[in-house]
Amino acid sequence: MPQVPQTLDALAVRTWCGLALEALGRAREEIDAINVYPVADGDTGTNLYLTVESAVAAVEAVFAGHEAAGHGSDDGSDGHGPGDGVMKPALAEVVRAMAHGALIGARGNSGTILAQLLRGMAQVLASDGEAAHTDGPSLRVALRHAADSAREAVAHPVEGTVLSVADAAADAATGAEGDCGAVARAAYEGARAALAATPGQLAVLERAGVVDAGGRGLVTVLAALVQTLTGEAPKHGTVPSAAPVQAPAPALAVGTAVPEPAAVHARVPVDACEEGGPAYEVIYLLEAGDAAVARLKERLDALGDSLVVVGGDGLWNVHVHVDDAGAAVEAGVEAGRPYRIRITHFASGDAHMAGAGRPPRERAPRAVVAVVPGEGLAGLYAEAGATTVLARPGEPPASGELVEAVRRAHAREVVLLPNDAELRHTAAAAAEQARAEGVRVALIPTRSAVQGIAALAVHEPDRRFDEDVVSMTSAAGATRYAEVVIAERESWTMAGICQAGDVLGLIDGDVAVIGSDVTATAESVLNRMLAAGGEMVTLVLGDEAPATIVDHLESRVRESYLAVDTVVYRGGRQGALLLIGVE
Repeated sequence: MPQVPQTLDALAVRTWCGLALEALGRAREEIDAINVYPVADGDTGTNLYLTVESAVAAVEAVFAGHEAAGHGSDDGSDGHGPGDGVMKPALAEVVRAMAHGALIGARGNSGTILAQLLRGMAQVLASDGEAAHTDGPSLRVALRHAADSAREAVAHPVEGTVLSVADAAADAATGAEGDCGAVARAAYEGARAALAATPGQLAVLERAGVVDAGGRGLVTVLAALVQTLTGEAPKHGTVPSAAPVQAPAPALAVGTAVPEPAAVHARVPVDACEEGGPAYEVIYLLEAGDAAVARLKERLDALGDSLVVVGGDGLWNVHVHVDDAGAAVEAGVEAGRPYRIRITHFASGDAHMAGAGRPPRERAPRAVVAVVPGEGLAGLYAEAGATTVLARPGEPPASGELVEAVRRAHAREVVLLPNDAELRHTAAAAAEQARAEGVRVALIPTRSAVQGIAALAVHEPDRRFDEDVVSMTSAAGATRYAEVVIAERESWTMAGICQAGDVLGLIDGDVAVIGSDVTATAESVLNRMLAAGGEMVTLVLGDEAPATIVDHLESRVRESYLAVDTVVYRGGRQGALLLIGVE
């Protein structure tokens, strides 16, 4: 019989996140279908899934880092028993990663609130940075702090929503005795009962005959926590998606199938959903101080509704519904530095608008979706007609973000450019999901943004799809790529041992040059690449690169390689000091 943890440790958090993601994946379409508040845009399940997927990616990155470095403990002192073969980071590190991942990946109203719930839990669970695990009493405190934090993050809390479900879970946990498993089960039961009561608290839910979609998602996440800590999924499942006034839906437990989406949609008549309200949903991440965010909340509250601002320590996720999307973004610019800005027009039909009574927007024949490492390149790709997904340093996009970008492109045929060797599997998973939704997708395994630029340069939408893909693939494959970066730590490389702070020149993914000067290292890399021939050099300059490096390299090319042209782009905050492409 498998051993079940009696406390919540790093491995248990990892398991919980994974089980929650799987459960939300199974329930996503059902939750989307019952989403009628605050806007009947049918995407709550998808938003919750993407939020948790981002949390999972952050947690897995922590474990991968520790396993690669040989850190952690495997002596059984954490309660999992000896010899489980996994190098374990500290509980505090994992819950902080979980919260940060959810914060940067939070989508929609419910996803943003879930991110704050996880952040509130993490603040308590990470308070003792050296602890390997936490016990039942600490989990009770964490659930209470999570519910309070989420309520504080919402400008105008409404009962009958995920906030009520979170409060009920915390209340039930407070009265529970025993280990973490007992506390989790009590929280789940309290949340389940509160979810069943939401139609009686919110008229729009009662008219539609459904429970709150965000609350339904939270119950799913808590069921995964119960399964993690007890080894058993709750036997009676979650409450039905339809309220008692309608024909009951089958009870759903973790691991069971969900009803067909069409059957669920049939229970939510269009005239039961609220109409009117702001036209746009605006979401962005924001780097700003506490005082600036306090002023931002006041301004956004005056502009619209459904305002939720979560985060802290200089990084925030801002969500609001407004009529003037530009003003909402401008307010963010005044407060700090907004990025990953997403604006959705509720009437456009792009946000899974099921049953809205509007004709679907005609799909474009073909589109290109590309992952780009900086704002400058995002603008360049967008000018070339691509739909972009911004990948900030250390924050690679999840497959759900790529799928969502394919949906935004709204085309029958899509060429997907991951522009990073590490994103190959993520992009492949996204392509498979998009194909399942009826989109013809071709994945070109570009390993750098400069290969993507070469592919875009030969892209012709009017050409046959297969011919276009072959041409773009050939252009990308004929482009050697390099980057100049600063070493973060001492390590072994193909060029020898580097120290933290050394300048590294990587060619086709391998370290080829170790230097102390950025310009000299870049010149050495470029000479090595051009020694094998080339007709075009592409330079993408990062924000932190020396201002004179471009002039120096362009002069070097003109003097030594007469038949070679050079083109320069500004990449912005792209991680690497310089990207180099040679075609």
